[in-house]
Amino acid sequence: MAKNKGAAKSKKDDAEKNEKLIANNRKARHEYEVLDTLECGIVLQGSEVKSLRQGRMSIDEAYGRVDRGEVWLMGLDIQEYSFANVQNHDPRRRRKLLMHRREIKKFASQAYEKNLTLVPLKMYFTRGRAKVLMGICRGKKQYDKRETKKKRDVQRDIDRAMRARNN
Repeated sequence: MAKNKGAAKSKKDDAEKNEKLIANNRKARHEYEVLDTLECGIVLQGSEVKSLRQGRMSIDEAYGRVDRGEVWLMGLDIQEYSFANVQNHDPRRRRKLLMHRREIKKFASQAYEKNLTLVPLKMYFTRGRAKVLMGICRGKKQYDKRETKKKRDVQRDIDRAMRARNN
């Protein structure tokens, strides 16, 4: 019995359409070499969610930290929501990441043991819930950054030449 491949593809497309990007940490891809990634939930207050829906946040200086068997996101700046007077949140407070115990042991402890860094790569809404894509990263040296830039420039020149040849 043949399976319908079109149905599986449409489910994946629906999941991608259902994902709304809040912020992308492009600086992290430049500063770090990403070894592994993991999608995590995040504990937020109501005014923080409202502010995220407006796109009022900065993810550039954020990092993950393991504390007493829990993973916390530090340095994430979610600006105050203007209509939440008394119930507003602290913009730079630490926020708990939701991970399974086995993920914490595997992912976060690996960062501690091998002297790696937990870095948020992007933040998005999936089915109405805020998610963070965390990466376990190793810092790049200056010569690594130059090498990456050189490879990207060479690839861009090759692509231009191929397009010019085809036209």
